[in-house]
Amino acid sequence: MPRRIDNAALRDRLMSAADAAALIMPGDTVAMSGFTGAGYPKAVPLALAARMEVAHAAGEAFRIKLLTGASTAPELDGALAKVGGMELRLPYQSDPATRARINAGEMEYIDLHLSHVAQFAWFGFFGDIDVAVVEVAGILEDGRLVPSTSVGNNKTWLEQAGKVILEVNRRQSAGLEGMHDIYYGTALPPHRLPIPLLKPDDRIGEAYLRCDPDKVIAVVETDAPDRNTHFAAPDATSEAIAGHLLEFLAHEVKRGRLTPQLLPLQSGVGNVANAVLSGLAAGGYRDLTAFTEVIQDGMLGLIKQGVLRMASATSFSLSPAGIAEFDAHVEFYRQRIVLRPQEISNHPELIRRLGCIALNGMIEADIYGNVNSTHIAGGRIMNGIGGSGDFARNSYLSVFMAPSTAKDGAVSAIVPMASHVDHTEHDTMVVVTEQGLADLRGLSPKQRAQVVIERCAHPEFRPQLQDYFDRACRDGYGGHTPHLLGEALSWHQRFIETGSMQVAR
Repeated sequence: MPRRIDNAALRDRLMSAADAAALIMPGDTVAMSGFTGAGYPKAVPLALAARMEVAHAAGEAFRIKLLTGASTAPELDGALAKVGGMELRLPYQSDPATRARINAGEMEYIDLHLSHVAQFAWFGFFGDIDVAVVEVAGILEDGRLVPSTSVGNNKTWLEQAGKVILEVNRRQSAGLEGMHDIYYGTALPPHRLPIPLLKPDDRIGEAYLRCDPDKVIAVVETDAPDRNTHFAAPDATSEAIAGHLLEFLAHEVKRGRLTPQLLPLQSGVGNVANAVLSGLAAGGYRDLTAFTEVIQDGMLGLIKQGVLRMASATSFSLSPAGIAEFDAHVEFYRQRIVLRPQEISNHPELIRRLGCIALNGMIEADIYGNVNSTHIAGGRIMNGIGGSGDFARNSYLSVFMAPSTAKDGAVSAIVPMASHVDHTEHDTMVVVTEQGLADLRGLSPKQRAQVVIERCAHPEFRPQLQDYFDRACRDGYGGHTPHLLGEALSWHQRFIETGSMQVAR
């Protein structure tokens, strides 16, 4: 395959990944591309991890602060975490080795709303960004960069970093060129102007990333795939959750609160999301749009079937089959998909104005509708809030979904009090499990509690929840949102001590 570096000056800066990694110093703040396993650098992080391992073996400290768009892959997060190479990570992660380091207290982690990351960098909250390592699909003769399979925070990293290392990945489809919409019109307060995006289809920026060529200290050629996530077929639980949600959407259309084209969809990643997307096709919906973060296999299928007219996102998250489908029909998809910076894809004002339908997963919800999407038993991080807060707070309709139990029935997803709150009851409109759907709009706290217990809790846990709520109403503190404070988190304590929330019989 021919090289994709048409700029002569940058072609002269070609070097190996090891030589490029040698330009990153201990203690540097390094911003890397990548969002949900797409568009991350494939070679430099591995070379950097190898260098760190040698340094650590010699008794030398070598760690960096790492910023990305969202989660990445084993070649980045995993490699650096295994050698203890990160002292700080933000704004989102999903790697097991990284999670273990964080929960062991061996590295710091800042869990951020994804819409906040770029502006925090511009405000200087992270300090100086020393080096940016960004994957691109090509470099034009005039130095403009063809973005890869994710945009994320790359625009900000290229602007803010003192030095830039580019990885040019020949494995990424050349057909990506023209799919992106990089908006350079954002500014800091008090000079902000309205973003002129009126519908998900709109293109308001440029197809390329800009980068000062004088900042580029290395260019590395790669030929490697993104993290290819295999998606299992939706199981019976996922399909039941999807069925409840699709019945609810049909009811909203019938009531006139939604049109037959619904509203722009935002969907998380995983089996439940894929089941919902499949259900939309079976339900006869057509001409829908998406204003979301990630394009997954299910959305490609909807686009191909004509269910989804177009999708706006910041990244892909595809299985090997999804990547093959995309590469084989890239010209078709380029007309129907647009990838934007995450400061646009997750922009609260745009989400509010477009009136999105937000469909996100959760770890647990309490009986009043407070949602925990990040922590196990209050203290151990799983992944992070990601963009769910951006969408839940600002969408026309915010939905949280999960199986009603976990760990083979030992853990309830509906609890008396959430052990950690990412989304308050004020942002939660609908809770769905395979047991049923609770529409919490227009209900007081006690009304919400009764609906959540009756419709969403698993039968094994429902009597315990009802008993807690009844006693809280009778004996608890406060008549508005009744709780038995000495007992509210006892379910989680029981889980920590025994591995189960079930009361011993």
